[in-house]
Amino acid sequence: MPPSASRTLRDAWLELIKPGILKMVLVTTALGYVLAARSIPSIWTLLITLGGTGLAAAGAAILNNYLERDTDQQMRRTMNRALPAGEIDPDHALAAGVGTLLGGVVLLAWQVNLLAGFLVLLTAFLYVLVYTPLKRRTWLNTPVGAIPGALPTMVGWAAANNALDPGAWVLFGILFAWQHPHFYAIAWMHREDYRKAGFQMLSVIDPSGRRVFRQAIGFSLLLLVVSLGLYWLDLAGPLYLFGAVTAGAGMLTASVLFWNAGTVQAARKVLLTSIVYLPAMFVLIVLDLLLTGTWS
Repeated sequence: MPPSASRTLRDAWLELIKPGILKMVLVTTALGYVLAARSIPSIWTLLITLGGTGLAAAGAAILNNYLERDTDQQMRRTMNRALPAGEIDPDHALAAGVGTLLGGVVLLAWQVNLLAGFLVLLTAFLYVLVYTPLKRRTWLNTPVGAIPGALPTMVGWAAANNALDPGAWVLFGILFAWQHPHFYAIAWMHREDYRKAGFQMLSVIDPSGRRVFRQAIGFSLLLLVVSLGLYWLDLAGPLYLFGAVTAGAGMLTASVLFWNAGTVQAARKVLLTSIVYLPAMFVLIVLDLLLTGTWS
């Protein structure tokens, strides 16, 4: 059954904004805001921040889908997306993406502060106009793409403080490092699809996987080290420290096993471990703030 026969136009548009990524963007933005504020946040400012960031992220996702609509037709896991399946007119998607993105940027710059607005605009620019075309040119698209993937924490931090303190850079580092084993695992699992679509992923240009495995291990180790920064900066306490070491060791172990086995199953374990890692770390940060009385 074609997708147009099994879902509504509303569902097609919802898919276009990539709700899974959007949720992660909103959670990381909120985390940056709360950790920077060091107090129960202003609900109104937090809602405006999340609203503006959400609009910009949704617009960027639509534009990413627009730019990749031709290559999506060539990949089994993406060929039924709304644009390659013909459910949404590309011109309508382009207009909606640009309008939604600019609306989010203006909302943040006007109602929160210029730094937050600039950072969300930078995030969208790097994601849509740098990362997206790089996927067809170089495997470095993954580390480059990890930059906009990590910037939402800084948007939240800037919204609360109108500045980027050391803690903002630690949160950025955690998200930046985390994305590498996460996306290298996905790229290994779907490397044949990426090859057919012409995407220059590391798993495509290095069929042996040796460089993929080294990158996954190296960034898992970096993730473990950088995550301790919140404790070193007195932004988190012993509970967080214990959890960060435990979760980081879990990511590193999964990546080492990935290197040893080199199988799709091992890659899937890295992916699942990474999916558990971030929510666990976020919960640890909030619990630590509450239990230590740091959150006033």
